[in-house]
Amino acid sequence: MEIERKYLFNTIPFDLKQYPCNLIEQVYISTTPVIRARKKAPIDQINGEPSYILTIKSSGLLKREEYELLLTEDEYHSLLKKAEGNVITKKRYVIPLDSGLSLELDIFEGAFQGLIMGEIEFPSDEAANKYNPPEYISREVTFDTHFHNSTMSHMSESDISDMIKLAHTN
Repeated sequence: MEIERKYLFNTIPFDLKQYPCNLIEQVYISTTPVIRARKKAPIDQINGEPSYILTIKSSGLLKREEYELLLTEDEYHSLLKKAEGNVITKKRYVIPLDSGLSLELDIFEGAFQGLIMGEIEFPSDEAANKYNPPEYISREVTFDTHFHNSTMSHMSESDISDMIKLAHTN
């Protein structure tokens, strides 16, 4: 079970050089149900090898089932050919927070350049509901499907432009 809240950032309040980072490329085979193929490659790590993952997610916004299966590089490239819509690329930084939580901060590239979004995964519904985000977070978008990667995968150029503008308004 995945329980997470999503947030937008207008600025980055961290020195990102001190946190681990992965370059992520992901595509969607289906958005109903969500079936995603992802390549995750470590940045600035000696001998870091990319991993390839197939993810299936149930419906839901704050809470949903998530299943992952490791893929080979060949299987990933085969799925890339079957994917439709936008390829989503982003740098993901993992930043430790209080109470054993971590912020996965995504700085989007390519068509979504200018979008900065973060996710915090929680151990329970209660912890997610009690959490008060820090002041440096611009806005919560957990329940706004515009900011779900599966939705973003099917946006037109003008929809992407509008969404990025929306992300930078408070």
